[in-house]
Amino acid sequence: MSLKDRNSFSYDDLLECGHGRLFGAGNAQLPLPPMLMFDRITSISENGGPFGKGEVIAEMDVKQNSWFFDCHFKGDPVMPGCLGLDALWQLTGFFLGWIGAPGRGRALGLGELKFNNQVTPTASLLTYRVEIKRLIRRGFSIAIAEGSLDVDGEIAYEASDLKVGLFTEALDE
Repeated sequence: MSLKDRNSFSYDDLLECGHGRLFGAGNAQLPLPPMLMFDRITSISENGGPFGKGEVIAEMDVKQNSWFFDCHFKGDPVMPGCLGLDALWQLTGFFLGWIGAPGRGRALGLGELKFNNQVTPTASLLTYRVEIKRLIRRGFSIAIAEGSLDVDGEIAYEASDLKVGLFTEALDE
């Protein structure tokens, strides 16, 4: 079974991606824990979502002892918003790798980010949704997407125009 025939990925699969083994050396890679911000991809499709260009849904089980709660903020624990945003970028890059686009991934920006709620240790489940709006595939690949993070079924973050690119040539840093 090819990767494109799969519509879900386990935590072990995500770790394989983090080690560069899922899509092959030099291609899309997820960060490893603790920066990997979801536990599983429950659904991925190339034609799904409201734009018909693809959709990814992932989940993370919230643990009261997650590393970020101890340091952000002492006595007022909350998951940093940048980690939820990064998860949406991670999923957008994963989608590009899954459709077979070559190259190393980089977050390129976003249009707007709105916080409606927060993630605290009392939460149980985070659900991330990325809906692909546009794909550009030339000597590089870029996905532009809408994204959201739900906390126990309620929208907490909304991101528009998430941009992630895969590049086959070295990026000047």
